[in-house]
Amino acid sequence: MIERYTRPEMGKIWSESVRFRKILEVESAYLKVLAQEKQIPEKELKVFEQWVHRLTPQAAKEFEGQSQHEVLGILEAIASKIKKEAPKLSRYLHYGLTSNDLLDTVLSLQLVEAADLLLEGWKKVLDRVKKLALKHELTWMVGRTHGIHAEPITLGAKLAGWHAEILRNQERLGHAREVVRYGKFSGAVGTFTQVGPRLEAKTCQKLGLLPEPVATQVIPRDRHAEYFNALVLSAEAIERFATEIRHLQRTEVLELEEPFGKDQKGSSAMPHKRNPVLCENLCGLARMVRSYQGGIMENMVLWHERDISHSSVERVFMPDATILLDFMLHRFEGVLSGLKVNEGRMLKNLEALGGLVFSQRVLLALVDQGLSRMEAYELVQKNAMKVWQDGGSFQGELMKDPLVQKKLGRKGIRACFDLKQFEPPIREILKRGGII
Repeated sequence: MIERYTRPEMGKIWSESVRFRKILEVESAYLKVLAQEKQIPEKELKVFEQWVHRLTPQAAKEFEGQSQHEVLGILEAIASKIKKEAPKLSRYLHYGLTSNDLLDTVLSLQLVEAADLLLEGWKKVLDRVKKLALKHELTWMVGRTHGIHAEPITLGAKLAGWHAEILRNQERLGHAREVVRYGKFSGAVGTFTQVGPRLEAKTCQKLGLLPEPVATQVIPRDRHAEYFNALVLSAEAIERFATEIRHLQRTEVLELEEPFGKDQKGSSAMPHKRNPVLCENLCGLARMVRSYQGGIMENMVLWHERDISHSSVERVFMPDATILLDFMLHRFEGVLSGLKVNEGRMLKNLEALGGLVFSQRVLLALVDQGLSRMEAYELVQKNAMKVWQDGGSFQGELMKDPLVQKKLGRKGIRACFDLKQFEPPIREILKRGGII
């Protein structure tokens, strides 16, 4: 991933130098198990441990250039350094293993570490959403369906939906972390022809992993597909939230505004502009994460016990997707921390249609007074459409309607337009959203 969207901690997980060290870490864990099983001398293991920390990726690349094989290049580089002092261990390097016993296990370690960072990112976003929801529990605004004013809602209730969705994403990502927390040391086609299941289990335990129950030459790729689905759903959630902010920042609405720095510029041509560029960027990055999903799904289909068609896809898509989502979480937390809530504009927009947002309350009040639903609907719609087309006050039109007056009276009509009637369920919504 380009540097622009790579935060250091996540980028480090996928760096070539760290990957190289993890390959050595996995090989070292296996050799320690062999030493415990008395298959190699402890003193030779110590020689290996002294030398392995000095091995550089560059040295391994020299050997890889000859063999055209990444893992063999690393093994040959190690063997060249220790074969005199640790002759038996140099013969037992990679004993009974295949390259993907190392590489798939390393990928699992990387994915687990990446998931831990992403879960930290979601926690920070969740805390921001919770604080905003509590602060604006009763900050009234208009709810919209099809982009059209519907009924009153509070910003707190809207954010409760975000909070609940974030909790689901945390749960999915946490589960996905466990789904990929598997290693393999079962050999060329997964049948333990040279290494027994007990050695695999002990090596995985040293690495904090579980042994893959049934492998081929690789760990089954449905695990990685499930992990990636969790990444995509997380990115989609951020896109949904960012899209909401973008809509509510439109000049005609202007209920929310993303942060805009003191010296920030919105346009090279128009000095007045305050564009929602952070949220627009988040929507674009979500497209990128989503676009990788097809390749990861196709990686599930490998020939027989394995081919290498998945490798190039994973070398790009796995780092890119986790790096992008990490960046998105960090950026979105920043948006929330500086989010401007224009409460006055929210009330103004709520009142923009002259009270039409209370039409359902009037409808049901008339039903409660004995009208059929259809009679009440047509009566309310007749008055509502007049206000929609000509402007004015919906409450005023109802006051002038003889049948509405007869059924509800002036006091009953006014009661339909009182926002306090909508307050009691809001606290329950926040409870359901996990906020209180």
